[in-house]
Amino acid sequence: MKLYRLLTEDDTSAFCHKVTAALNKGWALEGSPAYAFDAARGVMRCAQAVVKEVPGIYTPDTKLGDH
Repeated sequence: MKLYRLLTEDDTSAFCHKVTAALNKGWALEGSPAYAFDAARGVMRCAQAVVKEVPGIYTPDTKLGDH
């Protein structure tokens, strides 16, 4: 099955570490990153989609972070 996750975080090194950790667990980048200004908090936010092929059948109970 193909899994999809959207990783988000403030535009700090924490976002880069989150994406790097996913890549090192076998996830692959899907598309370009996105950036948006969070006016309520006064910070930029980042998002990056990642995908991964794993064995099994998807159900809503699938724990994406466990893969």
